[in-house]
Amino acid sequence: MLPLVPSIPTDRPLRVLCLGAHCDDIEIGCGGTVLALTEQHRDTAVDWVVFSSTPTREREARASAEAFLVAAKEKTVVVKSFRDGFFPYVGAQIKEEFEQLKLTGTPDLILTHYRNDLHQDHRLISELTWNTFRRSLILEYEIPKYDGDLGAPNFFVPLDESTHQRKIDYILEHFQSQGDRSWFSREVFAAILRLRGMEANSPTGSAEGFYVRKAVLGLEIR
Repeated sequence: MLPLVPSIPTDRPLRVLCLGAHCDDIEIGCGGTVLALTEQHRDTAVDWVVFSSTPTREREARASAEAFLVAAKEKTVVVKSFRDGFFPYVGAQIKEEFEQLKLTGTPDLILTHYRNDLHQDHRLISELTWNTFRRSLILEYEIPKYDGDLGAPNFFVPLDESTHQRKIDYILEHFQSQGDRSWFSREVFAAILRLRGMEANSPTGSAEGFYVRKAVLGLEIR
């Protein structure tokens, strides 16, 4: 499988924006990629934005973000408190949050929800990502869940075994309020990583899958 190498700035930190509707979405969808990227490219600045929380879940989300971003050169963690499941009905307010995000500058890379995710909150975040940012590489991550909406990703990030295990360990450690949910298990999280690892022909048998709608090959134009 051919690699697509992103453009890495040499005169400033790589700016990454992670967007999640709920407190564990970023970790489940792209936590391994965040770990690998920040550890392999130490000059990385991450903005981590979660839109829905409760006091308990916010505490979990902030502790989790600290674990996943320990290697980042710079990090900003923002946790909002929009009501879970109601994003389309307060879309104007969430749109205003995106307008404020736009004022902070243009990220080099954005990790956000999959456009065809069947959860209404996830879809809105994906839609507003594309409405707001036109000059960033956007990777849409996937969330395994009851709806059965997994598709066929066209972009993969292979994970080494250590990163694979740490991703799952951190999720289980920091989001204990979700422990009674049927999908919240080591087996489920490992299964999707192994499936995508097989599809990506990953040498470790593990990978995260993403959807890329638009990308430009970084060849120099003369």
